[in-house]
Amino acid sequence: MTQQAHLSDAFPLANGVAIPCLGYGTWRMQDGPETVAAIQTALSLGYRHIDTAAYYRNEASVGRALRASGLPREAVFLTSKVWNTDRGYAPTKAAFQATLDRLGTDYLDLYLIHWPAAANRFDDWEAINRDTWRAMTELYQAGKIRAIGVSNFRPHHLKALLETEVPPMVDQIEFHPGCQQGETLAFCRERGILVEAWSPLARGRVLDHPLLVSLGKKHGKTPAQICLRWCLDQGTLPLPKSVTPARMAENAGIFDFALDEADLAAVAALPPFGGSGHDPDRLDF
Repeated sequence: MTQQAHLSDAFPLANGVAIPCLGYGTWRMQDGPETVAAIQTALSLGYRHIDTAAYYRNEASVGRALRASGLPREAVFLTSKVWNTDRGYAPTKAAFQATLDRLGTDYLDLYLIHWPAAANRFDDWEAINRDTWRAMTELYQAGKIRAIGVSNFRPHHLKALLETEVPPMVDQIEFHPGCQQGETLAFCRERGILVEAWSPLARGRVLDHPLLVSLGKKHGKTPAQICLRWCLDQGTLPLPKSVTPARMAENAGIFDFALDEADLAAVAALPPFGGSGHDPDRLDF
């Protein structure tokens, strides 16, 4: 079971960098004052880990919120991702600089390949992923990024990158009680790759499940808090997203209780449900 017991606690990455154990996701948050205000609220509640991406088109707002917060840059762990149309060596370098420019910072704490190039679209998918990774490795070695990783990679996507000079430190995947991805989780655990959980609440699709409702009543918590605590107890880092201050606070209120072995076994026995349906081996974007 995870030792994270406070919002300020962190997971150690393979290179020793500490990453705050609960992130604030920004997917589908549009660029503009509402997003700036939401991120400022999250920071005021104690979140110190913000996850964005070039594809989200809100990096400028993330940067404005960080500057308006008054917090020093090094106090906030900042993640972004290179999008599919920018895969490859030179495009990744250019995309990274554009991300820095939009965020208004001179470094990232974590940079990820958003989706793997996959065999359904590219005969040379492994070479494309390696070229993208080579660019990210050089940026990491130059001190422009504190840690590098991937998103939505399965074991067969990861294997080629594990043979490189700097292997991935993070794999951000869809992960919640209805999408447990046991093979990928085990593969990453064995190799010291931290799994981050995107959509840890499945956009609400799992929250009315009778087991999660029952566990919430047992612990005096909401089903959402059960999901997030469960993610932590799997050794993964959840990235919930909400623009509602009360929900942000609720999502952070998961450090004063623990799921017991019976709870964990019951969740482990759940069949798949509530997943997004996104398959990295069958991408059409």
